[in-house]
Amino acid sequence: MNYIRVRSYAKINLSLDVLGVRDGYHLIDSVVTTIDICDIIVVKKRKDELVSITMRGMGSEDIPYERNNAVKAAEAFISAYSTKGADITVWKNIPMGAGLGGSSADAAGVLNALGALYGVDDAVGIKAIADSLGSDTGYMLTGGYARISGRGEIVRPLDCDLKLDLALIIPSSGVSTGACYALSDSLGQKVQTSDEVERALSEGDREKLGKALSNGLYAPAKTLNADVGRAYGELESFAPLGVCMTGSGSAVYAIFENDMFARYAQSRYGGKMRFIQTKTHLPPFKER
Repeated sequence: MNYIRVRSYAKINLSLDVLGVRDGYHLIDSVVTTIDICDIIVVKKRKDELVSITMRGMGSEDIPYERNNAVKAAEAFISAYSTKGADITVWKNIPMGAGLGGSSADAAGVLNALGALYGVDDAVGIKAIADSLGSDTGYMLTGGYARISGRGEIVRPLDCDLKLDLALIIPSSGVSTGACYALSDSLGQKVQTSDEVERALSEGDREKLGKALSNGLYAPAKTLNADVGRAYGELESFAPLGVCMTGSGSAVYAIFENDMFARYAQSRYGGKMRFIQTKTHLPPFKER
């Protein structure tokens, strides 16, 4: 096998509790899940130890080589396991700068692809590489429902296969993650709902889940980018089960009772921001 193609999926935060700061890093407690929006990553073997990358779509062509997490992932993998290099092509479908984990998904996808391509079966070692690249990259290696904590590197999978029908509204401009956390610190608001969200998932109760959704970064994010608040209001107007922002923004999502209501919202949306209908996507061992 000289090349491999993988799909790496976006995530949303069903809860995001910001607990404080330790050693310069913000500590979080968050329930997350992957959704049916993915980047397609093609990785080919090289005869030398070099890495090349081609980005396609979503403005990803402008990402500097030295700041590309997919490149960092490949270089770290090659260094750790003394393999040959790789030519990487990433076809972007996950909107960038929206809190959907696209950069982490690409890094995780490259690590998974290289592991399969070079026959490296070392889940612990690959997870350590992923954790060094970003707070949720380790989680993105596997996806599905999980509760993540610490800086995002502590991952506890949740035994849940609840299907969620979703709609996303994505503002054209993003939110600076650093500025969002800094403003959150100054506001001093601490809301903790991860326990309640996990309980709703364990009960398979969509209505309870919709009421429990929360994101401790929503208030600072909508202060930094007014379109975040507008997106929230536009989704709320369709009377879904619940509305929430993902990550530090700027994307906002809604959970609907079923696919029909999500499709109705999409057909009736008259706003100027990007609207995407989607659903949860679980790892293969949970697919139904």
